[in-house]
Amino acid sequence: MKLLRILSTAGLAAAALALSSCNLSVGSSGLAAYQAYDRPAKLPTNPSAVRVKVSLSKQRTYVMEGNTPLLVMPVSVGAPGTSTPSGNFTIFNKDAKYRANTHGYAYKGNQVQKTMISKKPSGWSFKGTPMPYWCEFKPNYGFHTGWVKHHPCSHGCIRMHENLAPKFFKIVKIGTPVNIAYSQPEDSTLGNITLPPDSGPLPDYPGTMYTGEGYFTQHKTPSFQ
Repeated sequence: MKLLRILSTAGLAAAALALSSCNLSVGSSGLAAYQAYDRPAKLPTNPSAVRVKVSLSKQRTYVMEGNTPLLVMPVSVGAPGTSTPSGNFTIFNKDAKYRANTHGYAYKGNQVQKTMISKKPSGWSFKGTPMPYWCEFKPNYGFHTGWVKHHPCSHGCIRMHENLAPKFFKIVKIGTPVNIAYSQPEDSTLGNITLPPDSGPLPDYPGTMYTGEGYFTQHKTPSFQ
């Protein structure tokens, strides 16, 4: 996850001023386009028939009910050295407000900084990194909301766009099978979708979004066809 260190109230105000002064910049307009991005989704007729297929090379996830696509979405998978595991798995844990246990944000007053819990400054409070709509398929690996880039960039988890994560969370259930492979047959038939802007150059949300509850609600209200 991209992170913004907020060192003071003045620093936050300066950052806000900097963003407001370049409303026509690529970053600003790109963030608006990123936040507006969405994909159609359907609820399954038979939830037990839902299958999830992930293409590592295409960075796509296909949520299928038989031959019917329920949700096709871009994702970000593990970067080289922290690759997403391939194979057959099953979703065994779901938590809409999941937080990491070992890494996150230390905060004190208006100061917020990214840190490992083992390196938290003395006297500071700590909140684990928010990973909204967590769907765990292997211990410590899961689907979750995160900044989606156009290249592999995660530590092994599968990042979903903020507007698509709640849809995925609604469609799948405990016990839904997951197949992760270099490629999937659907890559050629379903995979050529419009992508959101690459989140890499976009401005991040303020640190308080992550220490508070804001990141768990940073999405459109999910709708289904």
